[in-house]
Amino acid sequence: MPTEEHWMIHLQRVYYPVLAAIGIPSNTVSFLIFWRRKCMLSKSSTMYLMAMAVADTGVLVFIVVLELSVKYHTVEPFWSREPWCNLRDIFSYGAYNASTWLVVVFTAERFLAITTWGMRNRLCHTRAALWVIGGVFVLGHLFAVPYYWAYVSVHDRKLKRWFCVYRTDASVEYVGTVVSLQTALSHVLPFVVVGVTNSLTLRQISLSNRVHVEAECRAATRGHKVPPLLRSRKRKSVVLLVTVSMTFVLLSITRSITQIVLRSWKWDMDHDDYSLEINVAADIGNMLTLLNSAVNMYLYACTQSKFRQEVLTCVRYFLCRGCLDCNGSSSRRTPGDA
Repeated sequence: MPTEEHWMIHLQRVYYPVLAAIGIPSNTVSFLIFWRRKCMLSKSSTMYLMAMAVADTGVLVFIVVLELSVKYHTVEPFWSREPWCNLRDIFSYGAYNASTWLVVVFTAERFLAITTWGMRNRLCHTRAALWVIGGVFVLGHLFAVPYYWAYVSVHDRKLKRWFCVYRTDASVEYVGTVVSLQTALSHVLPFVVVGVTNSLTLRQISLSNRVHVEAECRAATRGHKVPPLLRSRKRKSVVLLVTVSMTFVLLSITRSITQIVLRSWKWDMDHDDYSLEINVAADIGNMLTLLNSAVNMYLYACTQSKFRQEVLTCVRYFLCRGCLDCNGSSSRRTPGDA
């Protein structure tokens, strides 16, 4: 008699296809809207947001669709056999590294643009953004290359299936280095950089606000006016920066904690054993982290009025186009009509 599947399996079997169905179109719409550049954001910010849409789509395609959705909807996933067993994590971790570090460099770039003048002129422009984005994509995938030698495809004669598993003959030093590097790259350094830069940005704004209030008080006694503290574009950048970066932190923190615990405890344990509570927590953290790759369009719509207007314009366009197509098709006569 077959054992009953754990509720986490049923949940993930539904969750990941739905996530891909929502996230991939929303990232595509975000990319196209920013490509038109009608959102009153700086050119460098627009380039980073477009790159984030591309990287998030890569996460949804390689991890959510080709890895997890296939895992929960097929008996033997195609990546159970070579060479896909070796290549799978290069694309998966490469896409995830790029998505994560684009948020980090976007946060750092906005910090420089908001708090400094000299660095902003030298680094916060389109050409520098393109170089940084290209470097993030290349390095993100290069750091994932060692996973090519971390897995092997094995055949279980009893179950008559192929499985992609960690190499049992891999040295402890090699495995420890690969796991430690990916843990630091994905679950430690990004949070440190984002936390520090956001804290410094908010501190600088607080200090500027204090100086501005004092200037207003002095000007009021003399009958003068003081210009606004933050220009409209700069204020939008601050709101967008804090919203995107803090959403990334909140959605990723559970997975980061569970991954650090798992990789410090026993990296080769059976992650499908849901009798262990840490595996349930790890999968919930994974679901939240991957949600981060599908929600950015909605964050932009909530914080940017121009972006929201563009989204509504796109929706109205497609709805009107659909209505015209339906009316056009219904108004056509068939040969039997008379």
